[in-house]
Amino acid sequence: MNKNIFWKASMVCLLSFGLVACQQQESETLFNGETLEGWEHVGDGDFKVEDGLLKTEGGMGLLWYTPSMFENVKIKVVYKGASENNAGVFIRIPERPTEPWMPVYRGYEVQIDDREDEYHRTGALYSLTKVKASPGIPNEWNTMEITLDGDRTVVTVNGVLVTDYKEGDPVPPKKLDYEPDRGLRPNKGYIGLQNHGGDDVIYFKEVTITPLKK
Repeated sequence: MNKNIFWKASMVCLLSFGLVACQQQESETLFNGETLEGWEHVGDGDFKVEDGLLKTEGGMGLLWYTPSMFENVKIKVVYKGASENNAGVFIRIPERPTEPWMPVYRGYEVQIDDREDEYHRTGALYSLTKVKASPGIPNEWNTMEITLDGDRTVVTVNGVLVTDYKEGDPVPPKKLDYEPDRGLRPNKGYIGLQNHGGDDVIYFKEVTITPLKK
């Protein structure tokens, strides 16, 4: 191989490796598979660490990440069990939760439940947005990515777009007491995982945050 070509190819590889390394360094793993360090539970039920996984038990409760609020990030959640059970990922929680209902009313729940209607199915902002697709795979690990980009919330499941919502977009009126209040949410907020109740069991094996590049 020509030395110049070899040198250029080597530099491309190094630069590519560097970019990957930078991306990995920017990501933050919020669940380490061993403990609930950094997390706090409010409400009924619980979360257990079992064989390196987070497992929901009973409810209704909320496991929320205490160290910081988040904005302009991508939240990656890898979960299993939505074909038979219910849970959720909470975003844009405006203040530190002391009980599980404030986040329901004043934040957003990104639903995890493949059995419900189009406003309450996996990837919807619960009762507010209608899913564009239902790409969940029963009895397999599924990857949900929630992008908080200013006042825009985008949700994909297994790489398929499910929700693309901007603050102020039209939503259906509130019909039931346990549905979220209608109105704008802050760009910056706490996040959490819901344990729904009864016999619902959802497993989580990854919760990762990656800042958006501006």
